Amino acid sequence: MAFPEPKPRGPELPQKRLKTLDCRQGAVRAVRFNVDGNYCLTCGSDKTLKLWNPLRGTLLRTYSGHGYEVLDAAGSFDNSNLCSGGGDKAVVLWDVASGQVVRKFRGHAGKVNTVQFNEEATVILSGSIDSTIRCWDCRSRRPEPVQKLDEARDGVSSVKVSDHEVLAGSVDGRVRRYDLRMGQLFSDYVGSPITCTCFSRDGQCTLVSSLDSTLRLLDKDTGELLGEYTGHKNQKYKLDCCLSERDTHVVSCSEDGKVFFWDLVEGALALALPVGPGVVQSLAYHPTEPCLLTAMGGSVQCWREEAYEAESGTG
Repeated sequence: MAFPEPKPRGPELPQKRLKTLDCRQGAVRAVRFNVDGNYCLTCGSDKTLKLWNPLRGTLLRTYSGHGYEVLDAAGSFDNSNLCSGGGDKAVVLWDVASGQVVRKFRGHAGKVNTVQFNEEATVILSGSIDSTIRCWDCRSRRPEPVQKLDEARDGVSSVKVSDHEVLAGSVDGRVRRYDLRMGQLFSDYVGSPITCTCFSRDGQCTLVSSLDSTLRLLDKDTGELLGEYTGHKNQKYKLDCCLSERDTHVVSCSEDGKVFFWDLVEGALALALPVGPGVVQSLAYHPTEPCLLTAMGGSVQCWREEAYEAESGTG
């Protein structure tokens, strides 16, 4: 008698708190994984940017050079550079190893909400409260941006980049996708001010969060509404959302101190993870593993799946 094959294990959600980092940089405005998920960046209201090994809880370097709070940051594909933007209206390119400012790009008329490198890390894209996205050439000495995208009618809250696309969310309630190969702009109207947008890992869908406490999954090419996810609270703040490492779950911060996980296909709430008593300001999901970082107040929490055992010597 042959035994039936065991069912493949379902995706595990990160719900075991492994570490809490006391970041000591005022309020943590954003937390971001680097490209391979081995390190993370924290953006502080005290004008600093910090680089950590989150699983070990070790601080590797502090980057100082912004004139006001840091609101977003990103790492380059080869881990050699960082970019950041903040309340001083500046976009900063950093050398990871030395901690030095390589370039400081000025031109935005208001605070910079969001920054991203393109895939080759030759261009930084920055979105600002001034309603523009600006593209800065990392290799040029020219002070002005190489391109300015000014279609948004209100502040740009979120910018994401694929190999040939720019996805932007704005307070004007629209998601805009710039197809750089085709030279075309696609726009979808959500209605409520958009706080975060992202591509699904397979590149077929876009996830959009907005201030009506709703996340929407859209077909990237047609704009068709594929799913809506509710239960969390997002009415005041710019909060992050994302998809889990295998596109199985939709994940969002919430103003009630939790992180919410929904089954992507079913739309049902799978987990409301209690983080603490405040607003979960930011989150980051590991690119390949069920590992989540959350930011609340001045600290960052690192979460793994229940079955995860920390390697000996790293705790």
